[in-house]
This record gives sequence, structure tokens and C-alpha cells, in this order.
Amino acid sequence: MTSHLDQVQSFCASQRWFGEKGHDVHVEALATSAWLSDAGAWPAVRIGFVYCSGPPGAESPIRVYQLPLSYHREPADNLGHALVGEWVEQDLDDTEVWVYDALHDKEATPYWLDGITHDRQLDGLEFHSVQAPDSTVEVPEDAQSLVLTVEQSNTSLVFGDVALLKVFRRLEPGSNPGVEIESALTEAGSDLVPAVLGSARGRWPRAGGGTDTGELAMLTAFQRNATDGWSFATSSVRDLYAEADLHAEEVGGDFAAESHRLGASTAQVHSELAKALGTDVWEPAKLVEHASAMQRRLDHAASVIPELEPYRAGLGRWFDALAAYDQPVTVQRIHGDYHLGQVLRTIDGWKLIDFEGEPAKSLIERRALDTPVKDVAGMLRSFDYAARSLLADHQGDQQIAYRAAEWATRNQRAFCDGYAEVAGTDARHHDVLLNAFLADKVVYEVLYEARNRPTWLQIPLSAAAQLAEQ
Repeated sequence: MTSHLDQVQSFCASQRWFGEKGHDVHVEALATSAWLSDAGAWPAVRIGFVYCSGPPGAESPIRVYQLPLSYHREPADNLGHALVGEWVEQDLDDTEVWVYDALHDKEATPYWLDGITHDRQLDGLEFHSVQAPDSTVEVPEDAQSLVLTVEQSNTSLVFGDVALLKVFRRLEPGSNPGVEIESALTEAGSDLVPAVLGSARGRWPRAGGGTDTGELAMLTAFQRNATDGWSFATSSVRDLYAEADLHAEEVGGDFAAESHRLGASTAQVHSELAKALGTDVWEPAKLVEHASAMQRRLDHAASVIPELEPYRAGLGRWFDALAAYDQPVTVQRIHGDYHLGQVLRTIDGWKLIDFEGEPAKSLIERRALDTPVKDVAGMLRSFDYAARSLLADHQGDQQIAYRAAEWATRNQRAFCDGYAEVAGTDARHHDVLLNAFLADKVVYEVLYEARNRPTWLQIPLSAAAQLAEQ
């Protein structure tokens, strides 16, 4: 029989949340938590901690992934897609077991809900409930779980159409920014984020010795009948394309009013974050440091993506301008990975979600203070993507391409107008900051599309051309 580590490696390599797909990766070890299930109960349930090394010769540190495990004495019905492996488990009296990803096992997932609801304390595992101000959310103890398919780097389950459990797959020691920020906003009474209902924290062995501690999961109120911003926006774009002879404001699905409301909601959340978690100031020397990092990212991208080279000098001028910026910049906690996929349109208005920051960055980077202009830049780029992502079906149609640019500009303007009305400051008036962050985002997009979606590469390249000419 194949070793259990080989089976774990094979399973992880096929999962969307596993971030080690770009190189040879080896599962070095599998550590496990205390049992969540009672002694003698089947399935037996506990959390697995998967330790992965990078390619041979690389200096990348060992990375740890969370893989909740459910052990069955015989193959489980309807769980073939979640089968991790089959082996003899010493911790279960040398019983031959079929082991599954427990987040897909409806017999196993109630342990997380029960742990949070009742503040369970196990060896190395701590579950905490939170009573949100004015919250009327009550999760039935017998609520069934359903795994959502939209997550890329984590796994989310809905319980009874009432609560959402987000389980963090890639683990790092320290406070998870999503738990930290969303809890702070919930405690402040914000109605612009889903209320936090609880969380789970754990300890796992550190590679090389010692112990690390960090968040494992977060439970929030589930937003029923909500539409994610990307789907909502692209529906508007489809309406526009179907009426190619009309301007964006003449189409029934015009999105500008929603963009305005989203801008206002974004500014309100930034204000609430500043009050709850404080602010600081970047002096000019800090801007020089950021500008240098942006330039290095540009130089690297242009060296590996030849299509970006014609715009390198023009984009670099914005980084030079940032380095020469002589005004202090107020910074605070922000979203950090802000785009249309990170907002939900509910019957009560817009809500912001997923404050973990950019998955590829370290926990220290994701928890660092930054300027709200970065979030604004991220959303402006997302509007451009929403408008242009459907152009592949209309190649060569100049009128459609013109309408796409018109839609993007109209909604970017509406978003900034809504933001400025609440914030009292307009990011467009800080063109050096805004364009430097837009250029940096475009550089990231060029690299991403070249590696993952070459047919979309023209989207950020078009933006690079525009920024380079300004």
C-alpha cells in the first residue's frame, strides 16, 4: 500500500487551495491535533497539519496546510472526491481506515459548529463564540453543512443557510488579518461586514522544533440571497454588449448607481477601521522604500514578459514620482486584496468580505498598515476587468470595445464619487499615489495572466499602455 504521506501529497496536489502547484513539492510530515470526536465514535475526526517543502535546493521555508481528517472503518458513500487515502491508523488501535477531507463529510463538520457554539477547549485547540452586537443569528445545532465551490485559497461551509464557516488552509503563526479586522468591525457595530460569530485557534508543531499558534477558522453570519460583485457587474456588462448601440447610462442594467453606493460603503469601512484599529503616517522615506519595491517588481515582470517592456519606462515614471512625493501619507488597516469578488450585494446594501489580504504575501505583510488608496486602486482595476473580460466573444468589434471602455470609466468615476462623498477626500486628487498603486497592480496582473490566463493578458497590457502615456 502506498505510504500515507504519498497519499496525502497526491490529494493535496489536486486541490485548488493548495498553493504549491508551480513547482515540485514534497509532503515531509503529517501532524495531527487532539480528537474532536469522542473516544469510540465513528467517524473519528481530528485536524491534520501537512508540512510541505519546496523544490530541491530551494531556500523556501516549510509551509503548513490545514487538512481536517475524518476516519471511517469502511468506504463512505458520496465522498470519493474527498478521499485522502487508505491506511492502518496506529492511533485507532491499528485499524484499517478510509480517510477523508473532513470538511466534505457531513458527519464530521458538526464538531466545528459545536466547538464554537459551546466554547470547547481541547488540547491544542480553542473554540470561541462571539455575541455580535444586536445580532439575531442563531445557528441550529443540527444544521447541515454545504461546501461552497467559489473559494480559491480556503474552504467555506454554510450551515443551515445561517452561518458561514471559513476554514483557513495555509497556516501561519499569529493573528489572521481576516479574523482580526472583521472581529474589530463587528465589535464596533458595523453593518457593512458579515457579523463574526466565533473562531477556532490551534497549536501545531513548528518545523525544526517548538510550537506555532494561529487561527484555524472563523464563523460569520451567512448572507442569504446575496450576489457577489463580480457576477453583478458582469451582468451589467452583458446587458451593455447586447445593446451595443446604446451608451452605458442608457442600458437598463446600468451599474453606476451600485458603483456609487459601493464607493460610499468602502469609505465607511475605511473610516470604521481607522477608528477601531488606529492610524499612522508614512514619511517620505517610507514612500521611497515602497517605490523601490514597485520598481523591482516592474523590472522583474518586464524581464520575463516581453510584451510589458514597451511600457516599462512610462510605468516607472509613476514610481519615480512616488519616491519624490514629499507629503506624509496617512496609513491604517485596509482590505488589502480588494476587488469585485470581495464584495456582496445584499438586500441591505453592499457588504465587504475576505479581509485576509493577498494570499501570496506573508502574514506580516498582510497585517501591515497601508494607504486606503491601495484598496481604491484595486477596485478601479476590477471594474476594468469586469468590462473587458467578456471581450473575447466580440473580438474585432470596435464598437463593443469602445462601450467596454466607456462602462469601465463610468463605473470607476461613480465609485470614486461615492467614496469621496463619505471620506471627504478624493483619491483622484492624489494622482501620484493612485497611479503608482494602479501601475503596481497592473504589473502584478501582467505576471498573473501570462502564467495562468494568456488570453486575458491584453487586459492589463491595455491598462499599462494608458498609464504609461499619462
